[in-house]
Amino acid sequence: MHLRPWAVWAAGLAAYVVAVLHRSSIGVAGLDAQERFGVGAGALAVFAVVQLLVYAGLQIPVGLLLDRFGSLRLVLSGALVMAAGQTLMAFTDGLSGAITARVLVGAGDAMTFISVLRLVPHWFPARRVPVLTQLTGIMGQIGQVLSAVPLAAVLAGAGWTTGFLGAAGAGLFVAVAVLIALRDTPERRINSGGAMSWQRLGTDLGSSWRHPGTRLGLWAHFTTQFTGTVFALMWGVPFLIAGEGLSRATAGVLLTVFVVTGMAAGPVLGLLTQRHPLRRSQLVLGIVAANMGAWALVIAWPGRAPLPVLVLLVVALGLGGPGSMIGFDFARSFNPPSRLGTATGVVNVGGFVASLITIQLIGLILDARTGGGNDYHIDDFKVAMSVQFLVAAVGVAGILRTRRLARRREGIVVPPLWTVLAERRGLTADRGVKAKS
Repeated sequence: MHLRPWAVWAAGLAAYVVAVLHRSSIGVAGLDAQERFGVGAGALAVFAVVQLLVYAGLQIPVGLLLDRFGSLRLVLSGALVMAAGQTLMAFTDGLSGAITARVLVGAGDAMTFISVLRLVPHWFPARRVPVLTQLTGIMGQIGQVLSAVPLAAVLAGAGWTTGFLGAAGAGLFVAVAVLIALRDTPERRINSGGAMSWQRLGTDLGSSWRHPGTRLGLWAHFTTQFTGTVFALMWGVPFLIAGEGLSRATAGVLLTVFVVTGMAAGPVLGLLTQRHPLRRSQLVLGIVAANMGAWALVIAWPGRAPLPVLVLLVVALGLGGPGSMIGFDFARSFNPPSRLGTATGVVNVGGFVASLITIQLIGLILDARTGGGNDYHIDDFKVAMSVQFLVAAVGVAGILRTRRLARRREGIVVPPLWTVLAERRGLTADRGVKAKS
């Protein structure tokens, strides 16, 4: 087995792990941040919303830059920018500095994930791409564990400055690893695309957007990713500690269960995506149903939910991350390699736009119910978290519409599931169905 592809992927994966650590650090430090900066829930949500707004807003430009400049330069730049943001966060004691720090984290984060995904088709055969895409997304969530356990422990012990300086140090370390190990393609260390022009940019972006398969990927990402991101990035720890009355240690364990669930589910969903390409949207809709069903149970539970119910919630939410990876498989299916970075950027906008909208809405609702304070009751969180059902409904409507348009455009016919099962048993031999979506 050739080791170079795996070394390149490991270097990119390490960069993404640290990016997730940076991304989720403000959620773990949420209650500490309220005390440090003297702000309420609405202002605290601004940190995460600004970060996600920058991330989402840069996805399409970064996708265009990725097609032009390749993965190495973007991953390295992202690691350095995020390290700078965390260093600023370590020393600032004002809102303007904290917001600037989260802008830098969001900008560097935006350069990382889709650049790492772009490496996979260059270094591995097509049959492995769906599974490795899942593994990239899920293994990257180790960064969430690093923020939920060691970073949280440092924040509680050594304090704010030491915790965020440690995160910045991890960013610098991974930048060195990327510089040493990463290559854009087997043929070239740095692989540059064609010269950029406004006409080409418009053509690539327009072609990607006009195909309903790309928009199907966007809506799939929008609907599966947002509730887990909202939980892990911003409101999960405050909800578990201030709302459900758990200790910080127990909340950290539940966040770890959230991550481990995603890591376990990712390869399974990758194999299902690979083997049943006509059923990808059904997998997405099933994951959305699991997420919303778990939230409905927790919200409907009288008072605080027991620990087993909260475990069920984080397990269901853990499916959202690998579910969102299916959106990128739609982008790959419906776009040529020359504009894959652009299409991937379009898809990646979805989940983060949904997340930032939901994070801000939850913060505003909490402020409205508490008068801007941080003396939360479980009922305050139940009302605020209910806004997620509205966001999910919008996403499901988008999935159903774009799925219909994509199938019509490609002439795709999806046979009933019982027909497929019968064919596998040798009872039919229908070969007339396209298997592109």
